[in-house]
Amino acid sequence: MLEAAFWGLVGGIALLVGALMALYLRISTRFIGLVMGFGTGVLFSAVAFELTRDAYDLAGADSVVLGLLAGALVFFAGDWVLDHRGANRRKSPTGMQADATSSALVLGALLDGIPESAAIGVSLIGGQGVGVAVVAAVFLSNIPEGLSASAGMKASGRSARSILTMWAVVALICTAAAALGYGLLGSAPPGVIAVTQSFAAGAILTMLSDTMVPEAVKHAGPLVGLVTALGFACAFLLSTA
Repeated sequence: MLEAAFWGLVGGIALLVGALMALYLRISTRFIGLVMGFGTGVLFSAVAFELTRDAYDLAGADSVVLGLLAGALVFFAGDWVLDHRGANRRKSPTGMQADATSSALVLGALLDGIPESAAIGVSLIGGQGVGVAVVAAVFLSNIPEGLSASAGMKASGRSARSILTMWAVVALICTAAAALGYGLLGSAPPGVIAVTQSFAAGAILTMLSDTMVPEAVKHAGPLVGLVTALGFACAFLLSTA
């Protein structure tokens, strides 16, 4: 469980790295959009070649479809609630809505991050070591997430201290999610593990389509398609190494 927590922390620390870049470096919104596109491609690859494929190998198509749909529906419902609390543009680098409360932003970050962290923990089940491609995907996608959202919070007038504190809390909770993903499912039947993996995949896919891709295209234009493909290809090569 400690190993799962460590790798979950590695993925969560990337949020703080992105936040520090947004707070103390001069970075254009176009560059942020391109980095978001790359991170999107990386996560798409991890979903396809790590989570979904492994779930299918464990328990077949029925478990995968069940988990994908359940994860997508749960994320959609949670995201809909947060949208109406002002957190619908939590990944925008140009500023949040005035009614976006700190609690809504934290819950939004957790809604985005917990499925990824749980997937890291689940990848350790079986004793074959952590899924390197999953950790790399989460780390590389969390940097643009922390970068973009922190730039938006900074533009909205939030202090550096409050921004960094928020991401530190999120990173710690994501660390716990990775540990729980391993601890609770370490002795679970293959079908349960498969549904959990595909549940995380469905939530991540919905998050990418609903929040990452629109913001990336809005700020970087059609070039996002190319960098997304590049991110996908890089993560695919990592998963086959």
